[in-house]
Amino acid sequence: MQPPISIGTVLQNRYRIIQILGQGGFGRTYLAEDQRRFNELCAIKELIPIAAGAGAWEKAQELFQREATILYQIEHPQVPKFRERFEQDHRLFLVEDYVAGKTYRALLTEKQSVGQTFSEADVLQLMRSLLPVLDHIHGRGIIHRDISPENIIFRDSDRLPVLIDFGVVKEIATRLQTADTNINVTSVGKLGYSPSEQMQTGRAYPSSDLYALAVTAIVLLTGKEPSELFDETQLTWTWQRLVRVSPQFAQVINRMLHPSPSDRYQSATEVVQALQFVEQPGVATSPEVTNVQTIAVGRRPDAIPPQPSNRPDPAIPPSRANSVLDNPLALGAIGSAVVILAGVGSWALVSSIRSQSNTQPETTPPAPQTFPSPVISGGTPFGTATPTNTEPTVTSKRLRLDASNTATVENSLKAGQVMEYTFFGQAGAKLTTVLEQGTGITLTVLAPNRQVLDSSAQQVNSYTGILPRNGRYTVQLTLDSGVSESDYNLRVALENPLQPTPTATQTPTPTLTPTPTPTPTPTLTPTFPPAFTPTPTIPTDSNNNPAVDGTPQPTPELPNTP
Repeated sequence: MQPPISIGTVLQNRYRIIQILGQGGFGRTYLAEDQRRFNELCAIKELIPIAAGAGAWEKAQELFQREATILYQIEHPQVPKFRERFEQDHRLFLVEDYVAGKTYRALLTEKQSVGQTFSEADVLQLMRSLLPVLDHIHGRGIIHRDISPENIIFRDSDRLPVLIDFGVVKEIATRLQTADTNINVTSVGKLGYSPSEQMQTGRAYPSSDLYALAVTAIVLLTGKEPSELFDETQLTWTWQRLVRVSPQFAQVINRMLHPSPSDRYQSATEVVQALQFVEQPGVATSPEVTNVQTIAVGRRPDAIPPQPSNRPDPAIPPSRANSVLDNPLALGAIGSAVVILAGVGSWALVSSIRSQSNTQPETTPPAPQTFPSPVISGGTPFGTATPTNTEPTVTSKRLRLDASNTATVENSLKAGQVMEYTFFGQAGAKLTTVLEQGTGITLTVLAPNRQVLDSSAQQVNSYTGILPRNGRYTVQLTLDSGVSESDYNLRVALENPLQPTPTATQTPTPTLTPTPTPTPTPTLTPTFPPAFTPTPTIPTDSNNNPAVDGTPQPTPELPNTP
């Protein structure tokens, strides 16, 4: 076997070895930094083929490629992501995500140090979290083969169990070690955790992983190793004498531990369905549980002595009885008579019960006027306590608010009726609803989730309040007990929250932008005075007299200056 890789070595110009996480007969696991992914931590598994000879290395590479392809197919958040495979210095490596956390073996050791083990609730949570993972990999034809507390990590980031170290990796190493032999090389597993079919014949099924998960569960519950929980003389598991769990949970575990693969659960989904009943004490997980309980409580039929009967035997002569039984027409007539008598008897019994239930309210005094909540859990609301057993009739109508968001309704309400008026309200709107007329009628305001809006909106004559959210609200009218009919006048008004929403505060900001435009106008006014000069030019002759072409000209008049 080649020596371990030195700390600080960089593989593939990418992975720098930080430390050795573990070492076994199949190889080693290193913690490394991926220098091409911002030094992200990853786990590198080195597989060590021992077989030598012609074609051994080629065979190793072939198996390595095929099995690495299988690992690449696993896509589940609770399974470390397979990244790549590579070869270097005549060594084979697999790279996968690193999982930060503690194995369940380490957690069990910590609990045992203070005299504790895992509780039934802890183990149930573990199984419910891992079974979907097994269902995922089994659906792709992959068997883990090596489930144990050492190969389950409680991840620090999300506190979920993560399944690591698939047995398929060990299978590669086993095949590489025995490449030149005819030994069955698929018998990969951990002694005590793997079932007999896997350890002896090398065959593994989904139920084989379920068996190993059940062994892991009882080890965590008891703190004992499998060798301490299995009776080799009786070939039975004796874990229940060391820990107290619910009968339903024990039934599920024992079926997962059955020595025959065909008698176990055949899929992880079946175990999930069985564990659903563990949370309900007294409910059997399967017909087998019911049968066991019945046998334990009852007595064997052959152990019950015959009891003397006080009734005389039917006075039917044997010959006549035989003739009746042999006649099919007679048997049909008897059967018809039995059916008719049974129907008449059932009708009479039901009629008697109904007559008693109908007459019972007349003998009891009337109940005080206490009104139940109109809506309790989203069902049909009841607002009247009538002495009858029939449910009230609920009539729902949509309110049509006018332009001022006001609606007025005039109607009448009879006993056994509930009237509902619905409308759409905005969050923050002010609702005012008043019963201006109506004797023995109260109103209740229901929110969009059919719950009472608040304590002051239940069975009152008027209500004013702010609507909490957008949705369809309901005003429900109910009639008091003892009132047969009453007219009413209902007024509903909404005041929408329009005051806080106007954007007038922002309008002055655009008006400031045109004000700088008049600034260029003062620059135009100074340009006019320099244009006017009061010195006129008059043509003169050689004697400096005004003249044009030698002709004396009169003195010109200067233009009027502005």
